Amino acid sequence: MIRKLCSGSGLGLGGRFGGVRLSRRFVFLILLSALVTVCFGAIFFLPDSVRIRRFFLLPSEPQRTDSAGSGLGMAVGAESGAAAGSRYRQTETRVGPARRKQKEKFGKESVSPQIRREVTERQHSLRDSENGAEVLDASNIRYQPLPEAGTELADQDVRSHREKVKEMMKFAWDNYRQYAWGTNELKPLSKSGHASGLFGGLLGATIVDSLDTLYIMGLQEEFAEAREWVENNLDFNNGEVSVFEVTIRFVGGLLSAYYLTGDELFKMKAIELGEKLLPAFNTPTGIPWALINLRSGVGRNWGWASGGSSILAEFGTLHLEFVHLSEVSGDPKFAEKVMKIRKVLNRLEKPHGLYPNYLSPVTGHWGQHHVSIGGLGDSFYEYLIKTWLMSDKTDEEAKTMYYEALQAIETNLVRKSASGLTYIAEWRGGILDHKMGHLACFSGGMLAMGADDAPADLSKHYMELAAEITITCHESYKRSATRLGPEAFRFDGGADAVATRMNDKYYILRPEVVETYMHMWRFTHDPRYREWGWEAVQALEQHCRVDAGFSGIRDVYNTLPHHDDVQQSFFLAETLKYLYVLFSEDELLSPEHWVFNTEAHPLPVIQKNTQEQVITHDQ
Repeated sequence: MIRKLCSGSGLGLGGRFGGVRLSRRFVFLILLSALVTVCFGAIFFLPDSVRIRRFFLLPSEPQRTDSAGSGLGMAVGAESGAAAGSRYRQTETRVGPARRKQKEKFGKESVSPQIRREVTERQHSLRDSENGAEVLDASNIRYQPLPEAGTELADQDVRSHREKVKEMMKFAWDNYRQYAWGTNELKPLSKSGHASGLFGGLLGATIVDSLDTLYIMGLQEEFAEAREWVENNLDFNNGEVSVFEVTIRFVGGLLSAYYLTGDELFKMKAIELGEKLLPAFNTPTGIPWALINLRSGVGRNWGWASGGSSILAEFGTLHLEFVHLSEVSGDPKFAEKVMKIRKVLNRLEKPHGLYPNYLSPVTGHWGQHHVSIGGLGDSFYEYLIKTWLMSDKTDEEAKTMYYEALQAIETNLVRKSASGLTYIAEWRGGILDHKMGHLACFSGGMLAMGADDAPADLSKHYMELAAEITITCHESYKRSATRLGPEAFRFDGGADAVATRMNDKYYILRPEVVETYMHMWRFTHDPRYREWGWEAVQALEQHCRVDAGFSGIRDVYNTLPHHDDVQQSFFLAETLKYLYVLFSEDELLSPEHWVFNTEAHPLPVIQKNTQEQVITHDQ
C-alpha cells in the first residue's frame, strides 16, 4: 500500500529502498505529532499561566466575572485580585466631621497626569472585541472606576443588597429594551415608548443615560447593545431640545462612558453634540437660552419663565460637562462659554446674597425674586462645589461663590420646625415659603462634599447641618404610607415634613434622597444611611415595580398607589446607580478621583498645573 501511495504521489523511488525511507518518515511524523500534542496539553492542563494563555489565546473580548457582588465592568478581570489590588487606595475609617481622607497606594507610574495625556495613552491600548466595541486593557486604565478582582464586601447583607439593586437595573433595562427600544423612556404599564418634550426629536435618553450604570454594574451584554445603538442610531439633527437636560443626560452620559472605557465613539459623539448646543449661548449676555433647535441653531426660553428669563438651575448646571468637552476636544471654546456665565453672575448684585431663579439673557437682570434650593435653583449650587472639587481644588472662584451662597442660604432660608426638623425654605421677594422639595434633598450630600474645605473652621458645623437635612428628608419618606417621599413637603399649618396639597404628593422615582444617603455614608460610615437606603429599595420594589418595569406613583400616602406609567431615564442613571454605590466599597468611583454630574454621570477630577488650564479666570 505504501508503494501505491508513493507512486501515486510521484515520491516513490521503487523497490525496497523507497519503502524503507517512507516508513521512517511515517514513524517520524507520528512521533512529532505526539510531541506537539504533549506540549499543547501541558499548556492547557498544567496550573494556570495567564501569560502563556494570553500568548496562545489573545482575548478578543473582555472577561466577565460572575462572582457575586464583584461589580466589575468590561475592562476589568484580566488581572488577578492580588496584583490588581495593589493599585488601589486603602481608606481610613472617618472620625469626626472632616472628610475622610484616602491614602495613595498607587505606584510611581500611576500618579495622575493631565487628562489629555491619559486619553492618548488609552488610545494606544485599545483593542477590538468581537462585537465591535473598543475595550481597554485594564492595566492601562489610570482612572480606574471599579474595585479590582478580589475586592469583596465583608458584610453578606450588604452584598445581597447590592445584587438586588443590580437585578432591579437589569429588570428596568430589559423591559425598556423589549417594549421601548430606541425611544426616550418606557411606559411600563402601556408597554410602549414615552415621548418626553424635553428632547424634541432626539431619541435614546434611557440608552445614553444608562451607559455608565450598565458598565459599572458589569452588565456587559447590555452595555454592548447600548453602545451599538449609539454608534448606529444616535442622531443630533432632530428638533428643539432642552439645553440643560440634553447636557446633563446626553453629553454627561457620553463623556462618562468615554472616561470609563476609553472608547473613542463616545468622545466623538459628545463633542458633536456639544457643537450643536453652542448656538444656545448666542445671546447679548452669553447666558444661554433654555431651548435650542439642533437643526437650525435657533434658541428661545420657556414660555412660562418669568419675563422670558433663563433658569438658574439650567444655565448654572453646564459647567462640568462643558469644561470636560474642552478637555477631550482640546478646544477652549466650550469652557469659555460657561466661564462667561460666571462672570455675568459675579457682576450682579444679589438680594441678601441670594441668587434668584430667573435671569434675563438679554438684559442680564434678575427676573422674579424667587430663590429655591429645590426646583429651578438646585443644581447651580451643586455645580459650584463640584467645580471646585473637579478642578482638583484649584478653582478658587468657584469655591468662593459656593461658600458665600451657602452662608446666605443658611442665614435666610434654613429653619427648624416645631418638632426640631431642619429644612431649607423657599424665598419669594423676602417672604419665606415653608416648603422643601424632594429636589432640595440633594443638599445633604452637597453640604457633606464641601465640609472639608469650609472657611473659619465650619467643617463640623456643615457636617452636622448635612446630617440634619438628611434626617428631615428621611422623615418625609418615613411619614408616608409607601415609605417614599412626596415631591414637596411643608412645615406650616400643623404640617411637619408631609405634603398637604394633592399636586405635591407624587413620587416619580427621584434620586435626591438616596443620593444624599450615599454621600453621607461615604463621609461618615454611619450604618443608618445604608439602612435607610435599603428601606428605599424595599419601598420601590413594593410600590413602583410593575410587570414591565418601574413606575412613579401619584400619591405616596395611598397604600394602593396609582401609577403614572413612566420609567424615568434618571431612575436608571441616578437612583439605581446611587443605591448600587451606597452598597459598594469606597473604592468604587472614589470621590478622590471622580465627581458625579447632576445626572450621576461620573467625570474625573482634572489634575494639572494652573498655567496649563484650558481657560483662566483672567480671560
